[in-house]
Formats: sequence, structure tokens, C-alpha cells
Amino acid sequence: MKEIRNFSIIAHIDHGKSTLSDRMLEETKTVEARKMQDQVLDSMDLERERGITIKMQPARMEYEKDGVQYELNLIDTPGHIDFSYEVSRALNAVEGVLLLVDSTQGVQAQTLSVLQMAKDLNLKIVPVLTKVDVPHARIDDVSEELMNLINCDLDEILYASGKTGEGVKELLDAICERIPAPEPSKIDSYRGLIFDFQYSNHRGIIVYQRVFDGSIKKGDQLKFAQSGKTFQALEVGVLAPEEVPTGLLSEGEIGYIVTGIKEPGVANVGDTLVYARDGAEALPGYQEARPVVWASVFPESQDDFTILKQALDRLQLSDSSLSYEEESSGVLGRGFRCGFLGMLHLEIVTERLRREFNVELVITSPSISYEITHADGYIEEVYAASRFPDHGDRVTIREPWILGQIILPPDYMSNVMKLLFDHEASVIDTEVFGDGRTLLAIEMPLRELMRGFFDKLKNASSGYASLSYEIAELRPAAVTRMDILVAEEIIPAFSRVVGIARAEEDAKAITEKLYRTLPQQQFATKIQARVMGKLTATKKLSATRKDVTAKLYGGDITRKKKLLEKQKKGKAKALAHGTGNVHIPSEVFMKMVQGD
Repeated sequence: MKEIRNFSIIAHIDHGKSTLSDRMLEETKTVEARKMQDQVLDSMDLERERGITIKMQPARMEYEKDGVQYELNLIDTPGHIDFSYEVSRALNAVEGVLLLVDSTQGVQAQTLSVLQMAKDLNLKIVPVLTKVDVPHARIDDVSEELMNLINCDLDEILYASGKTGEGVKELLDAICERIPAPEPSKIDSYRGLIFDFQYSNHRGIIVYQRVFDGSIKKGDQLKFAQSGKTFQALEVGVLAPEEVPTGLLSEGEIGYIVTGIKEPGVANVGDTLVYARDGAEALPGYQEARPVVWASVFPESQDDFTILKQALDRLQLSDSSLSYEEESSGVLGRGFRCGFLGMLHLEIVTERLRREFNVELVITSPSISYEITHADGYIEEVYAASRFPDHGDRVTIREPWILGQIILPPDYMSNVMKLLFDHEASVIDTEVFGDGRTLLAIEMPLRELMRGFFDKLKNASSGYASLSYEIAELRPAAVTRMDILVAEEIIPAFSRVVGIARAEEDAKAITEKLYRTLPQQQFATKIQARVMGKLTATKKLSATRKDVTAKLYGGDITRKKKLLEKQKKGKAKALAHGTGNVHIPSEVFMKMVQGD
């Protein structure tokens, strides 16, 4: 009988998870050499382009050690903080983790947060130093950091290189030796925890699950414990990392089930699969993903509304942290209010909608949720900036704050402190690591984090600082709505909520950016920002000018004047007939969302 080991790889972004996974797949001969490529577990084009992992990806490997056959089930996880929900789901399906730390960078902020997740679940932690082949690797210093971080001995730390393959065999041996086997079944029935799923046009929902109790085979009648929907298992198999039908999954194994179900809302991450006939008690699931950023998404043409709805339904089947609800706008028509886990998540989702479903989008400026208490005591949550109360209304506003951790070298402390001041943040605690780097515990309004703080932190520290955060409590907010007018017409998609203290500065920045981004029209176009009832910034975009005199090669000057006057009257006539409306292309909305 095979020994089973279920494990995940966790690390800060760009610490070598995907590269090390490639070497493990090579060492175990899971992927044929002719099919091997970089980031083999990153199946999306966007993941390869950006060099990051967005989706968790399971992979089964067969490995022999001391004459014993081991079945190693790896779940590769993302490293960016926006996708920490993916990480938390993966950790619930395994017994141990490889904690990767880059030997050139040391422990980072996200290392601390994912490590805490693993500790809370009582998982076995195997410390690994990566990129040990790099000339400037600080192996001794970073080893000491790791020892202090997880309270381990030096001989427990493994050393590996995803680039050269050094230490990969020792790593596989350690997984077999240190990570515990799955616990025996607690009940005499079948229960499987759904940690992810995909959608196929032909086969419907494909559920990724960890079998905790019993076993399942092709043809079994199963049921979703939460939704109560029953179905027949059309195909049962494992991911190696491509789908391989096996016909059977036993307790402790990780694999997939083809359900044939094509309706949305049936399968949910964290739900339990049980036999339809006896319906065992459900396993503890996951907490629901909590959106922190909101943005409205509208089709550029209202004819594409149904296509956009189908696209979001399909996308939610592969990204369970995406939430959305239908809404309508008097200017933009029908669309959807979407909730995201962060700015990168927003960018990835909107880019996938454009690429995978070929939908041209209008995206409103991202905002967070505010708690508004009206004079009569009525409390409401406002997500859209266009629905934010007018300045002067008798309301009390509260906004969410975050508790964050920043790790940085001392050389960049002054730059980062200035940045924190600019973003209304304060330092509540500091700690110095053995290598001289400083850990800053900070608190900050969530809206300021969304104002490009992550990118600015990287710039201020030349890429050396790292950030992780969690949502804290609601606090009183000094904010107001800023409206953007183009050709003296409010564009709701550009409305945003800004801090009163820097409202004028933000108004100038947004009008300047829109001035640089918006294509010229056939008439001069005013771009204005209105805050607290007054226009605080104005830019004028000059008109495009067709050279109507180009065909003239001589003659009296009055001939040129006559043509220019005719052109001028034509533009005035177009405006008078109402054809002077400004068409804003979808790429302008995308650029305005993405920040500078």
C-alpha cells in the first residue's frame, strides 16, 4: 500500500515556489521532459506574463524512498497578499507545508502572515532556503532568521535551488519523513472537502476535493451537503498535473470529480461531498472571502450585458473569491457591482474578462465600503462613490482601517516614513531583525492602501520592502466625494471618495491623468474635478484639427479663411445638434483604474 503525503508550498511572492515545483515534477518524472516548461503549474497566460501564481494548482507525484512507494500530493499556492484566500483554502486540505524563504532576501512580511495561517491549522512546517546557488545569497544570516522565526534547529533547515535542482531530492525525502500521513477515517462513510473547482463547456463543473473519509468511484451518486444537489460522478481521477482518470479516490487522496452540472450556484468552495443515500455530516468549511475593494463593471455596449453576465458566472466558477451583484446606472446602463480582494485581484479579473470572453468594459474607479449613519439614525453601507452623500449632508461616516506589517532595510527608513505620513498611516510598534532590517507594525485607512500604496512602497525602498495586512475595525472618516466632469457632464465611472485633507491635490492629479489619457475630440473639451461643491481643478483638451486647407496650393488668402470658417461652423452645428458628446474608449477606463 502506498504512503500518502499531502503538502503545500507557501512563501512570499517571487521566492521561487513555481520554479522549485518544476524541479520536483522533473525529479519524480511526473511531467515528461518533452512537455516540461517554466512555471508548468501556472496554466494561465497572465501568470506566465507577470511571473506570478494567481490560482492554486494541485499535482500528484509518485516517489520511491527506501523501497517504499509514496504518493505526494502538492498544492502550489500564490504568493501575493491579494490571493491569500487561495492559500488558506489549500492549507485546509493538507497536513504539512514547505515554508520557502529566499536566501538573498530573507524573511518577508507575507512570509509571516502565511506562516501564521499554517500554525493556526497545526500543520507540520518544513523550513527551506531557496536560491542558494546565487553568489550573493546570505545563507548563514537567513538560516538564523528562520531558526528564530519558527524555533527550529539548524539541521532542520533544507537548502535548495529551483534553478539548478540542488537539494530537490533531499527535499522530497524530507517530505516523506517529516510530513505526517493523513489521519484514519473517523466515520464509516464518504466525505470530501471541496477546495476548488473549474468549469468545462462539455463536462460542466469539475470539483477539486480532498477525501477525508471513505472512498469514491466513478458512477457513485453524490450530493453537495450545502446546496443539496445530487449528481452522478461521471469521471473520477487525479491531477498529475493534467487530469488523469483513475476511477477511484480513497481517503487521504486529492483528486477531481466531473459532475456534469452546468448551472451556477450549486458548487461552493468549502462545501462537503457526501453519498446521496446517507448524507453524512458536513466537514468544517471555509470562511467566505471578504472583498475589500469594490468597482462597477459595465459593458461598453448594452447589447453585451448578457455576455458579461455569463462571463462573470463562468469566471466565478474558477475564482470563488469574486463576488458580484447586478446594478444599473442612468448614464452607464446595466452592469455589475463587483467585490475584489485587492487592486491586483481587480486588475487580473478585468483583464481575464477582456481576454477570455472578449468583452469591452467600462470600469468605475475602485472604492471601499463606508458605513453611513444618517441624521434619523438609519445606517447603510455605501460601496459606489457615485452614491456617496453630497458634501454638507448631515451624516456620520466610518471607514475600515488595516493593521499592517512592513519589513525593510534601515537605509530606506526615511523614505518609507514620509510615505506613511502621506498616506495617513502611523507606526504602532517596531522590531529589529538580526540582519539589521526593521519590522514596522502600522495602522492605516484602507482607502489609502488602495491609493497605490503597495507600488509606492516598492519604489520608496527600491523593491526591498515587503507588506502584509489584515482588515481591522471601522473608524470615523474625514472624506468627501469627488466628481469628474468631461465636457461639463459628470462621468459616474470616475467619481471617487477622497480624504478632505488632500482633496485638492487628488483633484489636480486625476484631471492631469485624464488629460494625458483621453483622446482628443473634434471640439475643445474641458476636464474638471468638483469637490465639496466647487471646481478645484480644470484642464482643457484642445480639439483635433483636420487641415482643410491642405488641398489649396495657392491663390488669395480669403480662400483659406473661407474653408476654415466653414469648418468652424460645422463644429458649432455638431455641438448644437447634441453630437458633441465625448466617447470615452474602454482602455481609458482601464488606465484610470490601474493607477500611475
